[in-house]
Amino acid sequence: MNNIIKIKNEVDCAVIDIEGTIGVAEEWQFGDHDSYVATYERFKESVMRIADVEHREIRVNIRSTGGSVHDALLIYEALRATGAKVVTCCYGYTASAATIVAQAASVGCRLVAPSSLYLIHNSIASIEGNVEELRAEIEMLQKTDERIAGIYASRSGRTVEQMAALMSENGGRGRWLSPEEAIAEGLVDAIDEERSESGGSPSIAERAKRGVKALLRSLGVGVDADVRDKVFDRVNDRKRAVESSIIAIEEAQRGVARTETKSVNDPDPVDIKHDPRTMAYDADIRSIRRR
Repeated sequence: MNNIIKIKNEVDCAVIDIEGTIGVAEEWQFGDHDSYVATYERFKESVMRIADVEHREIRVNIRSTGGSVHDALLIYEALRATGAKVVTCCYGYTASAATIVAQAASVGCRLVAPSSLYLIHNSIASIEGNVEELRAEIEMLQKTDERIAGIYASRSGRTVEQMAALMSENGGRGRWLSPEEAIAEGLVDAIDEERSESGGSPSIAERAKRGVKALLRSLGVGVDADVRDKVFDRVNDRKRAVESSIIAIEEAQRGVARTETKSVNDPDPVDIKHDPRTMAYDADIRSIRRR
């Protein structure tokens, strides 16, 4: 599965899609160069692009079963360094290093699709060497597990020991959690009912709400969710009222008969002079002129 990190801009937020394996080393790959999961250089470029995002809100869609802990931590730190509101949403099987990236979300913004499964476990390494090298690698794995458990604990309200115990279940392989179980363990904040497992686009209503949100921001107005929704509802009410008025006007226009004009005979100027008063006046004028 190839690694893909796509960044696209919407009206009021940036959307980052993270798909496939996260940052597996090039030497682990097979096939030609273009089929490598992710070389370090290409991955570093993606992380730099994430760090350069300047939107006030970033939505991260995650469809990944994990990969390199080191590279997942790079993404995690890059997202947190943006200073933006970060919303993460996990789809399908979300496991291992991918769950570290998910923890970069702002408070209350770690979402999971309704049909997803979520897995955290102890870190894994493939090594060979002498006794001292193996001891050093074991120590590194233990430090890595402590670091990961610390990230989970900082967001879940649980202790590092509790998170470490969850990671260590089934011989360190962890346990797949339903969305409800992931919420109960403090790894996720809510189920994202608005989007499907495939990570489809937001509904028209949601896009309209985002538009209102962007407008409020441009005006320097706070963007409290309840206030934003009320503004959106009021705009919707006005829209429906205007549409009703237009329909009423159109129906009234259809009920009115077409305007028609009737020909009218203009008065004959000659006939006007035959008036008795006019005739007497003209006679007087003529007699005065004769004198």
